[in-house]
Order: sequence, then C-alpha cells, then structure tokens
Amino acid sequence: MITIKETTMADIKNVQSLWADGDVMRFVGFPEGLHETDEAMQRWLERLEAARPTENHFSIYENGKYCGEAAYGLDKEHGSAGLDIKLFGFARGRGIATKALSYAIEEAFKNGAETVWVDPNPGNVKAIALYQRLGFQQKDMPQHVIALGEDPAENIYFELCRA
Repeated sequence: MITIKETTMADIKNVQSLWADGDVMRFVGFPEGLHETDEAMQRWLERLEAARPTENHFSIYENGKYCGEAAYGLDKEHGSAGLDIKLFGFARGRGIATKALSYAIEEAFKNGAETVWVDPNPGNVKAIALYQRLGFQQKDMPQHVIALGEDPAENIYFELCRA
C-alpha cells in the first residue's frame, strides 16, 4: 500500500537521507548527494510549514517503508506550480512515482494552480517518460520560470493545464 502524506518532523531523517543519496540527486546537480545538517533540515521544515499550502512537500511510503518525496511550489501571480519528485532506486519503475506525482498535481490544482510544470534534465529519460504519460506537454520555458533560476539551455520544460 502506498501512503502519501505531508512531511512532518517524523519524516525529516528520511528526507535527509534521500537528499544525501547521489543516485537520487544526480539529475538536480548533486551527484555526491546533498548533505544537510540536522539544524538545516529543521529550518527547512519550519519554513515549509509556514508556507503551506502555497508550497508543500509530501513523504511517500510503501508498506511503511520510506520511498521518496513529491512537492510543489505555487506561484500565485502566474497561477502555476513547479513540481518535484525524487525516489530511491528501489522504488522506481513500480508505479509509485505516478501515484505520488498525481497526488502532488491534484494538491497544487486544489490550492490554486491553473498549470503545473516540471523541467527535467534531458538525460533523465525515465522522468520525461513519466511526465509524458501523465499528459505533460513540452513547451518553451516561460520567462517567469526562467526568473526563478531555471535554465532552458539545461532543462526541458513540460506543462500540464488544469482544464
């Protein structure tokens, strides 16, 4: 059974270990993993909790075992939400990402997004296939996404509309 829930302090060590995994983080620029201190993780969670529901982060479990994360960040001015998903290797290719990302999409739409977007690294072919299966369409990266620091020369922009 797959469980997707808002991340709380009870999940923080799991998220910390996910981010420290180079295999998980290689496509987001951290091939050796991202090694955060306990204090940094606490500050991250406090900031996240204060930002909900404009931003949210979900912990994904299968039969009680932590598998990864899904998240969204809503840009109310543009009615769009950037999405993110990361899974440990053992959890990939089994439908968990489809369920978790679909959940994050639904939550982003419920909280005001009219469109959701992702911008995977071109080498992340499995993620790209997932986005396409979920109905995302490749488009030119909008200026408001570039202004967030996303790079159209390094990533492919995909968008899914609520309608």
